[in-house]
Amino acid sequence: MLRRLILVLIVIPLCLTAVPLAPAQDTVRNSIEYPTRSIRRDVPLTDSIRRAMAAGTRGFTGKPGANYWQLKTDYTIEVRLLPETQTLHGKETIVLQNNSPGELKEIVLRLDHNIFRGLVPRGYSVPAENTEGMEITRITVDGAEVDLAPRSVQQRRGGGSQSQESRLTASGLDQTVGQINLANPIPAKSRAELEIEWHTKLPGGPNGRGHRMTQRWDDRLFQPTQWFPRIAKYDDLRGWDTDPYLGPAEFHNNFGRFDVKIDVPAGWIVTGTGVLQNPEEVYTAKARERLAKVLESDSELTIVGPDEVGPGESTAEGSKLVWHFVADNVNDFAWATARDFVFKATRATIPGKGPIPIYMVHLPERARFFENAGELTRHALEFYSGLWAPYPFPQLTLQDGPSAGMEYPMVINSNQGAADHETAHQWWPMMVGNNERRYGWMDEGFNQYMNILSRAHRTGQEPNLDGVGQAYGNISGSEDEAPMMWNANWAGPGYGFQTYGKTPMMLSMLGGIVGDKEVQRAMSEYTHVWAFKHPSPWDYMFFMDNALGQDLGWFWYYWLFTTEAVDGSIKSVSTQGNRTIVTVHQAGQMPSPVVLKVEFEPGGPAIRPMKNSKMIDDHSAEVTWPVDVWFDGRRDFEAVLEFGSRKIRKVTFDPHRRFPDGDPKDNEWTPGGEQ
Repeated sequence: MLRRLILVLIVIPLCLTAVPLAPAQDTVRNSIEYPTRSIRRDVPLTDSIRRAMAAGTRGFTGKPGANYWQLKTDYTIEVRLLPETQTLHGKETIVLQNNSPGELKEIVLRLDHNIFRGLVPRGYSVPAENTEGMEITRITVDGAEVDLAPRSVQQRRGGGSQSQESRLTASGLDQTVGQINLANPIPAKSRAELEIEWHTKLPGGPNGRGHRMTQRWDDRLFQPTQWFPRIAKYDDLRGWDTDPYLGPAEFHNNFGRFDVKIDVPAGWIVTGTGVLQNPEEVYTAKARERLAKVLESDSELTIVGPDEVGPGESTAEGSKLVWHFVADNVNDFAWATARDFVFKATRATIPGKGPIPIYMVHLPERARFFENAGELTRHALEFYSGLWAPYPFPQLTLQDGPSAGMEYPMVINSNQGAADHETAHQWWPMMVGNNERRYGWMDEGFNQYMNILSRAHRTGQEPNLDGVGQAYGNISGSEDEAPMMWNANWAGPGYGFQTYGKTPMMLSMLGGIVGDKEVQRAMSEYTHVWAFKHPSPWDYMFFMDNALGQDLGWFWYYWLFTTEAVDGSIKSVSTQGNRTIVTVHQAGQMPSPVVLKVEFEPGGPAIRPMKNSKMIDDHSAEVTWPVDVWFDGRRDFEAVLEFGSRKIRKVTFDPHRRFPDGDPKDNEWTPGGEQ
């Protein structure tokens, strides 16, 4: 999701203004400190990751363990849209494959459309209108009817009683999380089949605030999301995911197959997740002929123009049409429809895979928002395929509508404004299924980072992450900031920075330690290993440690579990003969390597390189000491420079500005000048 916003190159200024730090606070923070500090060098292990490690599903390699498993959920859905009442009426069959080593005594349902009911918890989102939510009328499990309105205790004949838990019952169906209590548990390595019938109204109107909170424009365009009952995520870390849907925080779904039939009036074009199975039944011959040419070049083709509206023009003739889509190995399904969509298409060429279609649908009067959408999306698909892993799906569709920055498998509800950002989500969480409801930084944060790289590539420049990590120093220390490992679902007003803004800062510093290209190489390997699986933050941390060949426990601890900064400075400089001692001070709790840029006078004796230095040019060098110089608790480190007798005219700590620092002015020294 793209929050309006944090488009990549403006993310840092937004973050800086989000939690302002008065100049007086700089002075206070840098003058009051503990005389020594204890550097934590390991990563905290919570009960959930300890359980997984004990079970052999995860480990310190960061790769899926020998006993790793995940549920599979396959959906067959038939849904009908009634534009006159703005409602969906659907029935679905879900095949749940219990691949876990234990039996399932209940099934937890995600009923996200109940957020539009008035009496449910909500976060910082406001629905466009209150509705009756997702009204479920029937559920069966393996053919047995589920009691949808049970009493806690039912009287049996003869005066006895039977507890609710021993019967097939459902509860919480008026909330965003419901539960089916099973009379007969689902054994390990077996399957169960559910049938659910429901209906729901798609909310519309001018009052919605937040993505997914408005899902139609009157009765002209519909953009359903989270529109069907889903089986919640069940994994080796916490069992069932029972966090309520509050609005801002997003997804954590099982992978599976979707076979979806959508019944709409003829003349209404439908796009969605998956490949259309029956184009000959829903498109005109003219549209099919145009579609056949999409993969021939990068040209943008009009499949259905603004003057082609209604049965026999935009679609096949008739009173209603059923559009049939199938998608394999995806974790959700979204779609859109309108009675006067303009339908355009182009292609992207995926490295190692070949061309795939990019489809775009929009209302006629909104054409200006899609003028560059195809080109931007093509670049994103091709660039991210080379950066992380080839785009795995057979197509991508941009859908116009009230939610102009939202992502689903093979679908982005976006125009050109968010095309790059939303396309990037096809890698996380649509390919790498991280838990973005709890750890949104593994989704939105990675996305913000890769958007910086994509934007630079699109303009023919090298990406510049200098200054990004340092900027966090202006935010660190605020009591309003939640650590990144705090549950994003409960982050409240801090959700935006915690989920979007901080991760590029963290990866900027990591690149300052190991190199940006190394960070990207390791993350590409991580993408391949965890494709269509569900990594935890610990899997990511341990994988990166192994891929980069470094123990970075200290780094992950301070960035993810705390809100600390480095706050480095040059405390003093003294020279004796050919030996210069630079005393570097760190006022913060987070340590960093000591990186000094040394600039010499242009004339004089030859510069003698140090073994831990590299020459930048004829008159400057960069010298590095590893982070472990701080591990004994000191706050001052004496960096000894021995470059010969050439005079030094300037020394800069953290010259690439990668380490969080609230007052960078004291990072420079010149002879006779002020720090």
